[in-house]
Amino acid sequence: MKKLLLIEDDVLILKMVEFKLKKEGYEVHIAKDGKEGIEKIDELKPDIIISDIVMPYKSGIEIVHYTKQNYPDTPVIVLSELGEEEKTVIEAFQLGAVDFVSKPFNPQELVLRLKRFV
Repeated sequence: MKKLLLIEDDVLILKMVEFKLKKEGYEVHIAKDGKEGIEKIDELKPDIIISDIVMPYKSGIEIVHYTKQNYPDTPVIVLSELGEEEKTVIEAFQLGAVDFVSKPFNPQELVLRLKRFV
């Protein structure tokens, strides 16, 4: 079973994605902000990370940067609201994010994208 860390501050999205991914057989761990996300990255050493871009305490950009500095083989998929700065998404890719999913999204699309990396 693949260990996945989901870092998202929107509780509805968090619960919806957590439910879908558990149903698909992933071992899902959650963090509700970027600071907690970084703590859980070190604690869990997940196989893959899904992170929102805009969050309290630490951004998704900081999550991507931290992960690639410390766990370079761990793929990070970023989530972002439609209309957020395109340069932010480009920066996430430049730092090493492997994919980008814009909100709102279909949870099944996220599952299919995940399968490319695990």
